[in-house]
Amino acid sequence: MILISYGTRPEWIKVKPLVEYFNGKIPFRLLFTGQHKDIIDETKHEVICLDISNGANRLDSIVSSIMNKDSVFDGIKSVIVQGDTTSAFSVALAAFHRRIKIIHLEAGLRTYDFDNPYPEEGNRQLIARLADIHLCPTETNSNNLLSENVKGQIYVVGNTVLDNLLGLDTEYGDEVIVTMHRRENHKIMPQWFREIEKLAEAYPQYNFILPIHPNPNVIKYKNLLSKVKVIEPLGYNEFIHRLAKSRMIITDSGGIQEESSFLKKKVIVCRKETERVEVLGKFSFLCEKPEDLSEMFAVLSEDYVPVGDCPYGNGRAAKKIFDVIKHEI
Repeated sequence: MILISYGTRPEWIKVKPLVEYFNGKIPFRLLFTGQHKDIIDETKHEVICLDISNGANRLDSIVSSIMNKDSVFDGIKSVIVQGDTTSAFSVALAAFHRRIKIIHLEAGLRTYDFDNPYPEEGNRQLIARLADIHLCPTETNSNNLLSENVKGQIYVVGNTVLDNLLGLDTEYGDEVIVTMHRRENHKIMPQWFREIEKLAEAYPQYNFILPIHPNPNVIKYKNLLSKVKVIEPLGYNEFIHRLAKSRMIITDSGGIQEESSFLKKKVIVCRKETERVEVLGKFSFLCEKPEDLSEMFAVLSEDYVPVGDCPYGNGRAAKKIFDVIKHEI
C-alpha cells in the first residue's frame, strides 16, 4: 500500500494525475495534511484528514500535527510526498522514523539559497537526504541530486502538472494574469502591488487580473489596487483556461513557470531566485526588485510569444512514474 500525501492546492494539482492513473492499478491511500481545506472534496477516494494545531509558529504547528500519527502509516510500505512544503518534509520524516520507503515527486529543484524561497529550499534539500526514489522533472534536477551524492534511485519523469494541460489550446488575449503570495515577498508586497498598479495604468489595452491569495499578508494590501482587477481565487480548471488565453503572466509562483512554458507564455517572476532554471531567458524572466518591473514589462510586452520547447515533459508523467514504481516496489 502506497500513501500519497498532499495538503495544499499546488500539491493536489501535481498528485492528482497519479491518483487518476494509479486507480485500479496500484493500491493507495490518500493523506490530507490540513492546509487548504477547500480541496478535500475534490476526489472521490477516501482521504485521511489531519488538522493543524494553532501554535505560535505555523511551521512548527504543521510538523507537530504530523508526528506521532501511527495509525496513518498502518500497512503502508511506501510514501509519496510532493515538492517542498513543510508538511511534505514532515511526512517524509515520519516515514523515515518508521523505515517506510520515501518517494519524492518533483525532486532535485534547487536555488541553493535557504532564504529564497523560504522555507521551501530547506524542505526539499532535507527530503532529498531521506528519499529512496527521486522523481525528477528534468535532467538538471537529476544532475543536482547526483552532485549532492544522495542515496536512492534517480529518475527523470517530467512534471505531473503538465498532465492536467493536455488538450488546452493557446491563445494570446488581452489579460495579464498576476499572482503573488510568496513568504519572502510579504514584507515588500506593497511595493510589488504599487508597481503592478502602475503597469495597469500605463497599459490600458490590457486587463490586469489578480486572483487574490487568501494569506492575510497578501489580502491586507489589496486596497492598493484599483486599475488591477482583484478577484476571488479561481478553481484550477478556470485558472488554467485563463492562463492559456492570457497575453503574459506576472507571478512569484514556482509551478506557474512550468504550466506557462507548456502553454507558450512568457512569465515575469517576481523573486530573487528561481529553481526552474531551465526556462530562464526563454519563458521565464527574473525580476528581483519591484522597481525593475516596469522596464521588464515594456520589453516583454513587445515580444510576448516565446520560442522553444517546454523542458518539463509532454504531459504524460503519471505513466512514467507508474512504470518506475511498478519496477521499484
